[in-house]
Amino acid sequence: MEKSEIIAKMQNLIEIIEKHNYNYYVLDNPTISDSEYDKLYYTLVDLENESGIVLPSSPTQRVGDAVLEGFEKRRHAVNLYSLNKVRDYADLSSWVAEMNKLTGGTKFACEYKFDGLSIVIEYNEGVFVSATTRGNGSIGEDVTQQVKTIRSVPLSIPFKKRLIVQGEGMMTNKAFEEYNKTAIEKLKNPRNAVAGAVRNLDPKETAKRKLDYFCYGILLCEGENFDSQKAMHDFIVKQGFKTGGYFKICENDKEIIAEIEKIDKIKANLDVLIDGMVIKINNTSEREKIGWTAKFPRWAMAFKFEAQEVSTLLESVTWQVGRSGRVTPIANLQPVELAGATITRATLNNIDDIKRKGVYENSRVFIRRSNEVIPEIMGLAEKYEDSKEIIVPKLCPSCHQPLTQKGPLLFCTNHQGCKEQIVDRISHFASRDAMNIDGFSEKTAGSMYDNLGVRTLSDVYNLKKEDLLKLDKFKDKKAENIINSIEKSKNVDLPRYIYSLGIGEVGLKTAKEISKVILDKKYSALLENIKKIIDCEDIVAIQKSMQDTFDKLQSAFEEINGIGEVVTKNLKSFIDDIDNVKEIVNLCDVGVNIKVDNFNQHTNINFEGKTFVLTGTLSKSRGEFESLIESLGGKTSSSVSKNTDYVLVGENAGSKLDKAKSLGVTIISEEDFNNLL
Repeated sequence: MEKSEIIAKMQNLIEIIEKHNYNYYVLDNPTISDSEYDKLYYTLVDLENESGIVLPSSPTQRVGDAVLEGFEKRRHAVNLYSLNKVRDYADLSSWVAEMNKLTGGTKFACEYKFDGLSIVIEYNEGVFVSATTRGNGSIGEDVTQQVKTIRSVPLSIPFKKRLIVQGEGMMTNKAFEEYNKTAIEKLKNPRNAVAGAVRNLDPKETAKRKLDYFCYGILLCEGENFDSQKAMHDFIVKQGFKTGGYFKICENDKEIIAEIEKIDKIKANLDVLIDGMVIKINNTSEREKIGWTAKFPRWAMAFKFEAQEVSTLLESVTWQVGRSGRVTPIANLQPVELAGATITRATLNNIDDIKRKGVYENSRVFIRRSNEVIPEIMGLAEKYEDSKEIIVPKLCPSCHQPLTQKGPLLFCTNHQGCKEQIVDRISHFASRDAMNIDGFSEKTAGSMYDNLGVRTLSDVYNLKKEDLLKLDKFKDKKAENIINSIEKSKNVDLPRYIYSLGIGEVGLKTAKEISKVILDKKYSALLENIKKIIDCEDIVAIQKSMQDTFDKLQSAFEEINGIGEVVTKNLKSFIDDIDNVKEIVNLCDVGVNIKVDNFNQHTNINFEGKTFVLTGTLSKSRGEFESLIESLGGKTSSSVSKNTDYVLVGENAGSKLDKAKSLGVTIISEEDFNNLL
């Protein structure tokens, strides 16, 4: 590009970034996610590095942002610096190598990178004196009265000379959820909540949000010289500050990366938001030698975790009917990259969820994805002039029968006549974790409904090869494979069978817990009674036997951790529906055989809690490997991530093997797998 083109592109980027800075820091109303902001920022950084041109107005040349009007301005006794960031492990390792070269070998302190609001607090003679926001790094906002409302900020400390500390104002997830339960105007997220609270001119409003403060740095400590970050951390703890409960000294980049990956796995379970890790040279004399740039210390680095939240356009809402009849709003999104996947749809849960989050069709929304969980809309980012209210349907979008509302949930009660419900029940029944019928997709179930009259689960077992050949794109080999797979599925473990029935809130894990109760030896007489009576033709008698058995097992079901009253109620409702009982009998009649003696209730220490990914051609079907792994306490996943423990590799392995290598995930062969057994 010509110089004039480069400058024009920079000016455009600067204008966009500054707009988002104003929305985020001044209005406390971000309209894009952190990851999108970083992308814009680093595009500008790269352009400056490549061209050698840096405009005076560039956000890369300043530490913070404008001070809000309405607060007294306070100059910091010690200038504050930003932290430089790395984007991947390669850059992190390069920085570690550079630090080792400059020092002749050093150690590193690792701490959480809190996602809150930076606050500087000053003490004198052991008493809280003032609190100041970071502002532009030189001048901040006086928020003394607001910060005094934070109960985790000590008003007096043991140290009796002048002390200035830096930390992060935070709203815990628990406090955030509690506040939103009763708040008229719901908060978007804990990060935004703390910024709005501290910048509220009325300290009483600040107090309502029950904020916290986590201290991580000492800017000035009269009469004390700390020789390390560890010494500073210990001093901070001694004064009574919260630190987040994590601090680690690492010897090299491998240890640092191991810590990052460990924290990345558990961050979702923390009560505070962290968006990365901060790595600092531990020895303070070595820091002095290395020094600072105009913007950040050379001896510290931030590593940001992979983005779990972005913003995008909510284009429309589709109301989807599930196998139980529940009608759920699904948001259709402008495609966006998030956590290694292209996201086009996200759940909105129910009617109350739409109201609480205040979203519209054709509005910009925040979405979040944690690990492999379905993306969820978190709230409104920006509303436009042509944004439209989301209309709640009165009729089922599938069968057009009137819907029933129970609290915030909508239901279609036309269970035997609603196509979408039936197709979803059949495709769920045939799915990998249920009866594991290969090649049987939701599209296939829909085609069978339309062309072959398949209406029940047992209808699947009455299909012939010549029936399937009538379907679009079904050739001889494909039809034969599905018929063989249908026949093979007749022998099924009890947990998979229970899961296949589509009982509300009963996932595969819960089905396994239910199976353990059913197979308990003390209930063997009850089961024998059901086995005898199920062969008779009196459906009412069979249902009565099942109901009596359930009543005797109910207390045992309720004691299962994670099931509770809801699932137990759903189990009873399922048995109370005569159509479900008929279908259980029909499945027996078509030859479905439940293998109760094969269900392994023991775990293996090499498998318990471990996540496996399978790739390539293995000696047995993937379903068999997955059943074995899960029966021993392990989990299986379809994609490789940092949370994967093992990738089991067969012949002709593809991209999953490459990704496992790039992430450093343990790769095992079938021989290795057998050794784990």
